[in-house]
Amino acid sequence: MPISNDVIQRLRSALQAAGHPAADQPLVPLPDKGLAHDHVRLQGTGWLARIPKQSQLGLAALDNLHYQRACFERAAASGHTPVLHGVLPPSEHLPRGALLVQAIEGRPARLPHDLPALAAALAALHALPLPEAAARAPLLNAADPLRSLAHEIDAQAAHLGAAGLPAPVMAAIEGERRRLQALLERSDRPARCLVAFDAHPGNFIVQPDGRAVLVDLEKCRYAHPGLDLAHATLYTSTTWDVDTQAVLTAYEVLDFYAAWAEAVGSTASGAQAWHGPLRRAMWLWSITWCAKWRALSSASARAGGDGEDWSSERSEAALVAHVRNRVDHYLGPAVMAEVLDGFDRFERGMRA
Repeated sequence: MPISNDVIQRLRSALQAAGHPAADQPLVPLPDKGLAHDHVRLQGTGWLARIPKQSQLGLAALDNLHYQRACFERAAASGHTPVLHGVLPPSEHLPRGALLVQAIEGRPARLPHDLPALAAALAALHALPLPEAAARAPLLNAADPLRSLAHEIDAQAAHLGAAGLPAPVMAAIEGERRRLQALLERSDRPARCLVAFDAHPGNFIVQPDGRAVLVDLEKCRYAHPGLDLAHATLYTSTTWDVDTQAVLTAYEVLDFYAAWAEAVGSTASGAQAWHGPLRRAMWLWSITWCAKWRALSSASARAGGDGEDWSSERSEAALVAHVRNRVDHYLGPAVMAEVLDGFDRFERGMRA
């Protein structure tokens, strides 16, 4: 469903209850483009309300806001993310609360033209000093981020059977899962840093000066930078958002990685050998999410403000139709075979 007058009124009531100066300003809903948030512009203030539809990490409403707040606060020093203005706590008006963040003015990313700008933005995020371990909470900071990712993939893969996948697709996914399990036996790991974990091109806005700003930060964690580089350039990412759709060539992807390496500095050398494996791992996370969404999206929306909820009832019909189209496309045997072949081409290019 589109953002309703009821949502606007509930946001206004929450602003009034908080004594926020924008409570009487015009509230302008943005198009429904994401499965996790509604967005409303606080006209004349330079701020945007991010109103959660769910927590993709399965968190309680207040914990979800605390997590997202930490994402914005930690990433701010990169200079490539919106500034956090404030938090509206969960209430009778907004059961999941809301974040108020800087409204970034600009346009969607154009690929491949803007790939260097995206690489620079991610390099700035990845180059941030790593906090001491005790200071990394509440963001995810697994003892072994790669093994933790494999556990997430396993949890999503529990929905493969309900997703109705053809045998060749199941075989391809299971083959990559075995490859990942073998990778976990290695004792070495690339460096850890702050990563967005949702760096697909549709989550960037390019400002008039060419600077790319990553505007969706709800899933940040301390993990490996190659996960973000993969998410920015995988076929399942570059063809996801209507406004940024593009099919990248192997050369364009390799140039993107080279631009990131030049911008990020010393982190690059230890990360290079992992770019191929992490590219496969990030795709595996994405494709098992597709199966999960297919299996869960037909359920009724959950009551209350806590936890994860992929019900299609929480989003506009046009958005749900778009997501279904993309999910069906990515889970098709021919597309999957081409993506896997692309991994081989990428890895050969990295070795060249």
